[in-house]
Amino acid sequence: MGKKFYFNAFEMNCSGHQAPGLWAHPKDRSWEYKDLDYWISLAKKLEEGFFTAIFIADVVGYYDVYKGNARAAVKSGAQIPLNDPLQLAAPIAYATKHIGIGVTASTSFEHPYTFARRIATADHYTKGRVGWNIVTSYLESGAHNVGENSLEEHDKRYEIADEYLEVIYKLLEGSWEDDAVVREREKRVFADPDKVHEIGHKGKYFEVPGIGLTEPSPQRVPVLFQASTSEAGQNFSSKHAEAVFISGPSKSHLRDVVSSIRQKAVKEGRNANDILIFDLITIIVDETDEKARSKFEEYRQYISNEGALALLSGWTGEDFGKFKPSDFVKDIDFGEGSTFIEHLTQGQDKDWTIEDVAKWVGIGGVGPTFVGSPATVADALEDWVKETDVDGFNVAYAVSHETFEDIIKYLIPELQKRGVYPTSYNEGTLREKLFGYSKLPDTHPAARYRDIEKVKKE
Repeated sequence: MGKKFYFNAFEMNCSGHQAPGLWAHPKDRSWEYKDLDYWISLAKKLEEGFFTAIFIADVVGYYDVYKGNARAAVKSGAQIPLNDPLQLAAPIAYATKHIGIGVTASTSFEHPYTFARRIATADHYTKGRVGWNIVTSYLESGAHNVGENSLEEHDKRYEIADEYLEVIYKLLEGSWEDDAVVREREKRVFADPDKVHEIGHKGKYFEVPGIGLTEPSPQRVPVLFQASTSEAGQNFSSKHAEAVFISGPSKSHLRDVVSSIRQKAVKEGRNANDILIFDLITIIVDETDEKARSKFEEYRQYISNEGALALLSGWTGEDFGKFKPSDFVKDIDFGEGSTFIEHLTQGQDKDWTIEDVAKWVGIGGVGPTFVGSPATVADALEDWVKETDVDGFNVAYAVSHETFEDIIKYLIPELQKRGVYPTSYNEGTLREKLFGYSKLPDTHPAARYRDIEKVKKE
């Protein structure tokens, strides 16, 4: 029996997400993203399949690198229009019992003081089932539309995010003691002022002198997700993250990233297994290999190549509109996007064209797509886990909800039979379900801010 692993449903509050153009498929429901019924029905279905969480991605901005404008993204519905993910946490939790809700929020576009209240409120209303996917953002259009000339340089964004997390820890771990709220009716005392502390933060990027706005939530700090494979991103995740989301088409690349993150975590004084690592994949499964391949080829007919290239241009910063569909990737200098494209085409058995890249990205983004019968896909996933040491997968859909329904119907029983997939949920908060404890452990950097008065004297 191999290592047991987890599934998150990789979603976004838009249509299509990692499958631009497939909203036009007659069975697709992702265009219903504006309606809570879409999210509630999906969450209930995922809970039947013991998915760990709905992981809801987000960007602030739109994809306007391709041909210098956003027309292709808008026309194909490539992650625009796009709604706020955090507002989904409470209704999903209210309609379910166990599934976690991971919401993405950027450290680049909201002050930590106000965000601390928003995420703590979500933790209260979900009874501790919320996670925060920490991102620093990458779309210049987002910066321009909040009055900034441009995003900060890549590594500096992580430097700012590091202090941002320090403020969050001080507010959510240190400002209110566990027993600060007493609710003594006879004495007319709701909370003991002596147990509510100003955090006195004065740093390089933020100045937050006062007390947090919320009383302690079930997890205090939500489960901390983080998505990045860059050196700066790995350094950040090894220090802060409890779950890391990575993506890449090859096992060799992923194995190196997973090993690097775990080694860096140990250097930060944490345990290597304090961090769960999830890889981006898409699964197309049916009763037989032939039926699955037929379904996959049908899906491919709906891919918007322009939508896929608009996403890829935004991810890499390189305008793929400059190239012809028949241009060979090996003949092109992609500038800053060269490493990205090298990872994407690594290990392929042919010379890729720009059109090949678009078709790859068009279903599942930059992650691999596993196509086949339950046994075929289960074999591939077990091999992937064994070779890379990932702990689970963020599973993107091609057609929603059909992709997830097929996984639950066909694949999960096969995985459970092999003993590599959960057959029940642990009780409690999302952190308890993942790790067996509700609060961040003493090995996490947040722990030092629990005695905030001591910190202020240092």
